[in-house]
Amino acid sequence: MPDVIERLRQALGSKAVLTRDDESLEDYGRDESGLGPFPADCAALCSSAEEVDAVLAIALETNTPVTPRGAGSGKVGGALPTRGGIVLSTEAMQKIIEIDPDDLVAVVQPGVITGDLQTAVEELNLFYPPDPASLEYCSLGGNAAANAGGPRAFKYGVTREYVLGMEVSLMSQERLRFGRRTSKGVTGYDMVAGFVGSEGTFGVTTELTLKLLPKPPAVQTLLAVFPSLSAAGGAISALIKDGFRPRTMELMDKVAIDAVRQAHTSPIPKGSYAATLIEIDGDEEGLDEALIRLGMTLDESGASDVLVAQNEAERRRLWQCRRLISPTLTEACRHKVSEDICVPRGAMIEMIRRIEALENTYPFTIGCYGHAGDGNLHVNIMCDDDPADPTVKAQIDACVRELFQHTIDLRGTLSGEHGIGLCKRDYMPMEQGPALLEWQRRWKAMWDPRDLLNPGKVLPARPRACHE
Repeated sequence: MPDVIERLRQALGSKAVLTRDDESLEDYGRDESGLGPFPADCAALCSSAEEVDAVLAIALETNTPVTPRGAGSGKVGGALPTRGGIVLSTEAMQKIIEIDPDDLVAVVQPGVITGDLQTAVEELNLFYPPDPASLEYCSLGGNAAANAGGPRAFKYGVTREYVLGMEVSLMSQERLRFGRRTSKGVTGYDMVAGFVGSEGTFGVTTELTLKLLPKPPAVQTLLAVFPSLSAAGGAISALIKDGFRPRTMELMDKVAIDAVRQAHTSPIPKGSYAATLIEIDGDEEGLDEALIRLGMTLDESGASDVLVAQNEAERRRLWQCRRLISPTLTEACRHKVSEDICVPRGAMIEMIRRIEALENTYPFTIGCYGHAGDGNLHVNIMCDDDPADPTVKAQIDACVRELFQHTIDLRGTLSGEHGIGLCKRDYMPMEQGPALLEWQRRWKAMWDPRDLLNPGKVLPARPRACHE
């Protein structure tokens, strides 16, 4: 690595290359998955597409693994340098290049923080809908890499629906632009759809063209409390059947509610067993009528209390309950495994029942919350015993596998928005057959024949032949 590091310094400048002499390098071997640390040999802090090209060229010429990284907010180990080498960071590429109210597009570098873009476009009465829970610190390049979702996905869709065009740097020493700026376009194959969600295994994003919408004129937010998680799930199903299409329908179980209450002031009544956070948007006049109808459906579905935000401060307070769940659950136990399974909406109540049964089967507390309108549930297996203990680890692994099997049996998918990365890689054969996995390996090899770019992620290794 000394030669590689020296070449990186010549290309980027000494201050933009971190080595093992720098304490901060360890941060680039971690993310929010709880795995690691995986020590990199160095980190290259790129500030332009040209510098990204230079790093990839050095990696190719020296046969050095390179792991793209945004803000490090991923939950599945997708940006961990499992084979050492170079971490290629795009966090310094934070320029909003353009916001065009006429074309309804924004052009950004990959390091732009999602919440910063939302604030910038809303000042122009525009709207960028994708809103992952980590929006205050996650980057748009990382959102595109994982095809991030968020609470508003029920009405507005996930990141893929908002990426119109991309610029990416490839291991082949090419930089490609593809996609479009127009609202419609079917010229050639949909390269954007292939790269969004590829988790940095095909190329490194250096620029994004994003679709914007007009900002909804009004928003109403409410929180409904229920005597059980199943009742809350039933209410969400009832709302959908009644024709409601809120922009968010979030679900929280008692474990999640109690964790937030213990750590922070919460408006959720004490003793609540489940809650749904619902938000609707549109014309102000229509919202008042919709709010009344929505409240009636919730009452008929067994809600024990409904809290309606009367102003922006109360709205933020209700949302804080939801956004604090993940960090407070992490603080509430010694070890937490977070999964984000997704089932068809019609199977959500049955999935909730099966999750409750898992808690009765295994010696763990299981906290459940998520984007119930999408059937996307965040299932948190919480353990106070030492996860390194072989018996405990075996129980955690068995619980995760059973959770995934229930998901597949209900025609669901292993990840709704976090991606596969390292954490779920070896479970991929549960959902996808050998032929499909092999075609995906060929696709990866087309972009990265030497398997140097984010190696070891997404796809499991080929099974060994019997004679090997």
